[in-house]
Amino acid sequence: MANFDLIMPKMGESVAEATIIKWTKKEGDSIKLDETVLEIATDKVDSEIPSPFEGILIKCLFKEGDVVQVGSIIGIISSDEKSVVHSIVSPTHIDNSAKPVLTPEINISNSIITEKLQNNYKNSDKFYSPLVKSIAKEEGISITELDEIMGSGQDGRVTKADILNYLPNRNKPSSITTKSENNTTSSLNSSQNNFTINRPAVSVGAEDEVIEMDRMRKIIAENMVMSKHVAPHVTSYVEADVTNLVLWRDKAKKEFEKRDGEKLTFTPIFIEAVAKAIKDFPMINVSVDNSGTKIIIRKNINIGMAAALPSGNLIVPVIKNADQKNLLGITKSVNDLANRARKNKLLPDEIQGGTFTLTNVGSFGNLMGTPIILQPQVAILAVGSIKKKPAVIETPQGDTIGVRQFMYLSLSYDHRVVDGSLGGSFLRRVADYLENWDLNKLV
Repeated sequence: MANFDLIMPKMGESVAEATIIKWTKKEGDSIKLDETVLEIATDKVDSEIPSPFEGILIKCLFKEGDVVQVGSIIGIISSDEKSVVHSIVSPTHIDNSAKPVLTPEINISNSIITEKLQNNYKNSDKFYSPLVKSIAKEEGISITELDEIMGSGQDGRVTKADILNYLPNRNKPSSITTKSENNTTSSLNSSQNNFTINRPAVSVGAEDEVIEMDRMRKIIAENMVMSKHVAPHVTSYVEADVTNLVLWRDKAKKEFEKRDGEKLTFTPIFIEAVAKAIKDFPMINVSVDNSGTKIIIRKNINIGMAAALPSGNLIVPVIKNADQKNLLGITKSVNDLANRARKNKLLPDEIQGGTFTLTNVGSFGNLMGTPIILQPQVAILAVGSIKKKPAVIETPQGDTIGVRQFMYLSLSYDHRVVDGSLGGSFLRRVADYLENWDLNKLV
């Protein structure tokens, strides 16, 4: 009989650590192969970790709330409680069919575990790279102080440059964001400006209920405020006649599902139209660098799609190289990512690297929306619900009134680099692709 190491798995190329949210199994519990042992969270996504072994969980080496490095041993599973040996399993790939290599058991003392947990900023909801945490530790920066530094990296992360730029101004009152329940004034910094936001005092009534935001909601809130702070938002609108598109989908969806086993929703069609329009207007597929003076033109067209989670929060899985996929390929990707998003099965790499985002506010019965840009992108498209409306139809015999299917498209864009001409022309092109849908298009 043997003991086996349960390893914190590699969750993506850019993910170095994860937070243990919940142990779904406790010490002494029996575990089946591929049964969920614990739930973890990275700065990108929450995931369930299945067991690569069958046996008994004899040791949990970290507690809920602990931040653990990828590749670390987080628990020990035994096929026999009296076993004195366990295997070392690769943290980057687990092959359930392979026989584990047995090595003498390593005695991990509580003091070593305690030492690992020190200075890991486990009480923070933010993600910090090992380098940033190392600098913070050397400079004596507490977790509270580190949380206050305004990050310029992706999704507002604190980078090496941010913490090094912060150090010389550390004792100046304007160098950080003040978060005090008794002080409603906060100073927000970026690489380009400093200004003060006065937050209103909020009273709580006797019958009011106060609840804590969950981890993902805190991240969303922080990113939305950051995006509004970084990018001057402008929103343009068009109304598209998508009658032909609706008729084609109604005709094709049964054959599509029967032949390919995939449900054909409108989302893949919208993504296909967006990818085509981006190729026509590549300057919508860009980012602004941290200096705010250089434009990064993206080679790949990676389109994120906002997906609702059972918790009510939103997550944005990304269709990589969407312009290189046909409608069936996009449909497969959309359905797969949406299904796994609802089950918390997404990997961090699957929700990053987006260059443009689509959000379907029509799925909530909304006609249109003014979405907030997902940084560091410069544009996001909201598609509204499709409604029947009377319309003037031009024919060779003259104008007539008929019932048509219409929808609103709204594009929010970063006015630093996307002017009204580019934003409006791009939005109109997306609508043109949808309006000019070929009724005889092959399924």
